[in-house]
Amino acid sequence: MSQSNNRLAYIYVFLGAALWGIIGIFVDNLSQQGFSAFQIVTLRVVGASVMLVLFVAIKSPQLLKIDLKDSMSFIGTGIFSTVFFSWAYFTAIEEISLSIAVILLYTGPAFVVVLSRIFFGEPMTSRKIGALLLTLFGCILVIKVFPINADRISWYGILVGLGSGFGYALYSIFGKHALKKYHPLTVITYTFVFASIVMLPTSGLTISPQQLQSQTVWLNILGLGFFPSALAYFLYTMGLSMVESGRASIAATVEPLVATLLGVWFFNEVLSIFQIIGMLFILSAVVLVQIKRRGGVRD
Repeated sequence: MSQSNNRLAYIYVFLGAALWGIIGIFVDNLSQQGFSAFQIVTLRVVGASVMLVLFVAIKSPQLLKIDLKDSMSFIGTGIFSTVFFSWAYFTAIEEISLSIAVILLYTGPAFVVVLSRIFFGEPMTSRKIGALLLTLFGCILVIKVFPINADRISWYGILVGLGSGFGYALYSIFGKHALKKYHPLTVITYTFVFASIVMLPTSGLTISPQQLQSQTVWLNILGLGFFPSALAYFLYTMGLSMVESGRASIAATVEPLVATLLGVWFFNEVLSIFQIIGMLFILSAVVLVQIKRRGGVRD
């Protein structure tokens, strides 16, 4: 891949991850309207799938054609990844705490690096391992995990939290496999379609007539379905189609950094020195996975 294409791939990943980072704005607004966390996830995947199907059907209907034998890839991205990691993540939040749940979710890049080595033969280099460690330490500082009260930790919560990281990683693995044959728009469209099929009958989603009349509800549903969902996944998947799965997943850890900065901007939160150091760790990890050795060979 040329250097310009490589830069473009990381720009796609960064933009996608940054859009993931703004999801809290829509989630907070919908929570105030009476929706539960799992119902909000359902609104997210259904909203995104409707938008994507309509857009692709109008712009490039041929992209909606898939072989049934390839459905497993989309079951993987939609159900094994999106649905499973959402359930595991919200369960972890209930069992332990949001801060620790976020850190466990961001074990995802480590799972991606290992699984990519197994399934795609991607090298597990010292540079990637160093970037993973920087990412983990950075996230710990940014999300303010410490101090931890060990007596109150739920081991079940830890287990499902790690499961959320594993489910998060599966998108990069199944998505990379699907991208060998299908356009990124096809991949993300069927990701959300399969996720919607599972979540609609299980989420207990109900919308009252009063909520249907609320412009705020509809604006947040549309915003949630488009910005941190359809558009974010499209940009990340475009980047994923151009670089290694492991590198893309590590680069995408700018998401908690963006979420933290939004907290400062919208909710007047104050950053501690440790959070600032954590942000520098995350940015260092992102830069580290892009650096080439002499001769243009990437570690």
